[in-house]
Amino acid sequence: MKDKMTRLAIVVPCYNEREVLPEACARLTALLERLHRAGKITADSRAYLVDDGSTDTTWSLIAGFVSAGLPVVGIKLSRNRGHQNAVLAGLFCAAGDAVVSVDADLQDDLEAIEKMLDQLRDGCEIVYGVRKRRHTDSVFKRLTAESFYRLLAVLGAQTVFNHADYRLMSRRAVEALREFREVNLYLRGIVPLIGFRSAIVEYERSARYAGESKYPLKKMLALALDAVTSFSIVPLRLISLLGLLVFAGSMAVTIWALWVALFTDDAIPGWASVVLPMYFLGGVQLLALGVIGEYLGKLYVETKSRPRYFIEQVIGESSTDSARLQSVLASAGHASLGAIR
Repeated sequence: MKDKMTRLAIVVPCYNEREVLPEACARLTALLERLHRAGKITADSRAYLVDDGSTDTTWSLIAGFVSAGLPVVGIKLSRNRGHQNAVLAGLFCAAGDAVVSVDADLQDDLEAIEKMLDQLRDGCEIVYGVRKRRHTDSVFKRLTAESFYRLLAVLGAQTVFNHADYRLMSRRAVEALREFREVNLYLRGIVPLIGFRSAIVEYERSARYAGESKYPLKKMLALALDAVTSFSIVPLRLISLLGLLVFAGSMAVTIWALWVALFTDDAIPGWASVVLPMYFLGGVQLLALGVIGEYLGKLYVETKSRPRYFIEQVIGESSTDSARLQSVLASAGHASLGAIR
């Protein structure tokens, strides 16, 4: 890497991003041009815009960028498959020595990509973009996000604190990522499992440039649930510990109840000490069944091994890259050969 320029691919998942996409494309294009002039990336470096089943004019904008001759490749998924699958589709389709994934909302500082390239040239295979501060987040989001990262650490999952999906991966790291077959994706937990030499680049996170966040509380909670159940069995062990504690408590209450019944005159029919433990045990059992059911549900989905996404169309690839991409998609069963132009 030290003796030659890097062919860079920047993967940008897009879902209903018509308000911000023109500015995002302008900044990405300017960045690619500046890095090329600086001798850090090749002239055929590209931004890969992945349309995750948008219902607005996002795909039309992407097609317009390609028609205008900008260094952009458009990838259209057949339907909305979620942020993590859109990122994965871009990583696997992109051609280049290094691939950077970044959101379209312009909150992540694009200038950090140059520092990531420097780390790549120093021998790192994976470079994580980490936020210095979360001052642009609401108090609620900041507290819940930081608590979530700490919870994952306690549960034993390997994560990078305050890192989202802004990262650089070498070609070797991307190929290693292909070996992970999970359907329930949490890339922030999967990528550290690859284990190649890594580094961290800190940056200041800005407010969203335009439009609304595509990660409301419902999606954040779903992602957190996927993270916990995909990377830790601690909740199952906690159920066992809880069951042991409840058993010990129940035995203590039973001994106490027998003592009251046999050696005192205070026993009353329908005593609350009988009714309350019954309700308590019932609640614990339902909680335990719910947690076990969540893990079984994940196992059920993983066992079916359904495709994570289908690619409907790819535009803007060169003839050489089109041949490579046709081979990749055909082997994966993600698109017909006529879907690429």
